[in-house]
Amino acid sequence: MAIAALSATTVGSLATVALVARSRRTLSRSLAQARAGAAVEQQRRDEALQHLVSGRLPSLALHLRSDHYPVPGLGDTSLSGTEFAALLDSVQELFAKVVLEERHRVDAAARAALRGAFMEVQAKSYQLQTDLDALQQTCEDEETLKNYFRLDHLNEQLVRLVQKGAIVAGSWPGLVRADTHLPDLVTGAKSRLHGFERISVHSKLRTETVGVVGRAAEPIAVACTELLANALESSRADLMVEVTLLQPDNGAVCIQIDDAGKGMTAEEASRAAQLLAGRQQALLTELGDPPALGFAAIGKLVADHGFQVTVDQASPYSGVRAIITIPPALVTSIDPHTDPLSAMSPVPAPAPRTPRRAITSAGPGAVGPDSDALPQRHRRGRRAAGLEERTAAGGHPPEPTQARSTWDDFEQGIAAGRAGTPSDIRNEDRT
Repeated sequence: MAIAALSATTVGSLATVALVARSRRTLSRSLAQARAGAAVEQQRRDEALQHLVSGRLPSLALHLRSDHYPVPGLGDTSLSGTEFAALLDSVQELFAKVVLEERHRVDAAARAALRGAFMEVQAKSYQLQTDLDALQQTCEDEETLKNYFRLDHLNEQLVRLVQKGAIVAGSWPGLVRADTHLPDLVTGAKSRLHGFERISVHSKLRTETVGVVGRAAEPIAVACTELLANALESSRADLMVEVTLLQPDNGAVCIQIDDAGKGMTAEEASRAAQLLAGRQQALLTELGDPPALGFAAIGKLVADHGFQVTVDQASPYSGVRAIITIPPALVTSIDPHTDPLSAMSPVPAPAPRTPRRAITSAGPGAVGPDSDALPQRHRRGRRAAGLEERTAAGGHPPEPTQARSTWDDFEQGIAAGRAGTPSDIRNEDRT
């Protein structure tokens, strides 16, 4: 019995040792698999982190400048929804926030520097313009006067360039006006440009009293100048730019500018609409190299003064139609007798004449001035046989003797013309 018990114990011990050995092997395999899985997981995380640094963040920096640059995703979809993926997204959001804050800080510093420089140059330009005006008033030599006018126009172009730069940098237009006639405002905007002779202004205003309030006159003039400059630059030198002044029935007035240029692409039109809306200030780095300041300056003025500018329509010449809409709050009435229009401004076109209906004598089918019926055409009846007399203009048939004498004179004139001799018209038989 003892031997049997010992044998059973030995067998049990051997089985236990075998189980322990198997468990150790299983544990070893599990640990090896866990280590391999952890290594694979760590490799995936390293690759995702490398993709974030080398691909996603640089693409995000470009995307913050323009929406045309796409931002790649996580890359490894097996990490989606994990805590590590959320950590990477938070890093990306923090990077975007820091980039935008730094960009706005640099842009604000650049605007401040430009604003100071532009305002100083603008003040000197206005002083030069005042001096040129004084020289023009006192000059008596015609050739010298022409040179003064040329320098004055060149200074006007310089003022325009400095003015729009100052507006984009955050300054005001730099000029205060009184209430101004709308035609005078457009004519003044036209005179600031090289190539102004290609601009034709037509007025369809109903009266000569339409004006713009003083606080908005110069901003609207600046916007009109920039739109005219774009129209001139986008069309050939032999093509005209048509400007029409309109007066809708809602109390507003419009300045419509049509060019015959190449038009705008969908991307350019969308970008222009964003800038002209004035809802968000564009960064200087987003305006190109060299920066295109025109639309950005207009958008700033639109946001500050409340008028509207659109460039999303095609002109009748397949170019661009730009419209400045001035709301009723910025429109005023100016007496043309106490404050007359400039001699260079277009006068309002005459209103179209109202067609008048013909007034005929009473009778069948007659149409009076207050009648709503249309004139009717009636077929003439046949004349009675043997009726040869014709009714004269007064409604009475001619006298037979007078008719015979007239006919005789007519025949004598024809005969004399054929014979080449003057006719001898006798009137002895006339009564």
